[in-house]
Amino acid sequence: MSSSLALQQHLPKVSRIAYGCMGLGGGWNNNPVSQQDITQAREIIDTALEAGITLFDHADIYTFAKAEEAFGQVLKHTPSLREQMYLQSKCGIRFEDEHGAGRYDFSQQWIQHSVEQSLQRLHCEQLDVLLLHRPDPLMQLDELAETVNGLHQQGKIAQLGVSNMNTAQIAFLQSALSMPIVANQIEMSLAKTDWLDDGIAVNTPASANAGFNTGLLEYCQLHNIQLQAWGCLAQGAFSDAGLNSEQQNIRQTTEYVMQLASDYEVSAEAIVLAFLLRHPAAIQPVIGTTNIERIRDCVQATHLTLTREQWYNLYVLSRGEALP
Repeated sequence: MSSSLALQQHLPKVSRIAYGCMGLGGGWNNNPVSQQDITQAREIIDTALEAGITLFDHADIYTFAKAEEAFGQVLKHTPSLREQMYLQSKCGIRFEDEHGAGRYDFSQQWIQHSVEQSLQRLHCEQLDVLLLHRPDPLMQLDELAETVNGLHQQGKIAQLGVSNMNTAQIAFLQSALSMPIVANQIEMSLAKTDWLDDGIAVNTPASANAGFNTGLLEYCQLHNIQLQAWGCLAQGAFSDAGLNSEQQNIRQTTEYVMQLASDYEVSAEAIVLAFLLRHPAAIQPVIGTTNIERIRDCVQATHLTLTREQWYNLYVLSRGEALP
């Protein structure tokens, strides 16, 4: 198995896999949170905890804040559940409204407001981790640092992380903070491998197409920053549907995923996640399925370790071309 999670020193016994709560709250609509939504949230929380998942990932925008509301109603009715989990939420994205276009907002007023609203909806006093959701080009570094440090001193957040940020952005932000950045959540999956392609493209013509995350894996490992993977199941690309894909690399990868799933006697989802878990950066997948059985299937990934050959077979098949 790969090295320990970087988050473990900040969140003892945090799980190898996190649960992403974007699917809770009844959908992306204006319907109020229903009892059915709350019941669904409770069932998912219980299933995740029983399966060993202890980190729950939110964002203030998920289903227009209803995901936090439904989750919070569960905690309101059963406060003891809070002691069994870590809560993480994100802020900084604003939808289009009467004031302007959809935008990012790291202003003191918005960050403070967002955190306080999340705490109210979740019926808790502190977020274990606050993630800044996407970089704000208009960020005032000193203002943001003052805001984050203040939230920490007030006890409203315990740890700070980021999402969708590159090496330079993280280093720039860290330069003004009195607390460490402990996580960076980016899209990573067997179908989204630019985080790997970037490294092997060194000293090849492909290096001209290096992505935003040049050196990001190494930087995060050097600075003890947890890499979290959103989109880690590639929207089910390597499930049964992948066998009928028009893309040859998807079909061939899915066939191999199915073969490995049979060999290890686990689900296809477990193999897709095991690909991420095998990397020495100790990547933490964030799963978002609301299917109870699929949650259990995903956790099977923590009980297997792909061989070097199996890992490379998956990588090369998903690339659709040989390594340089």
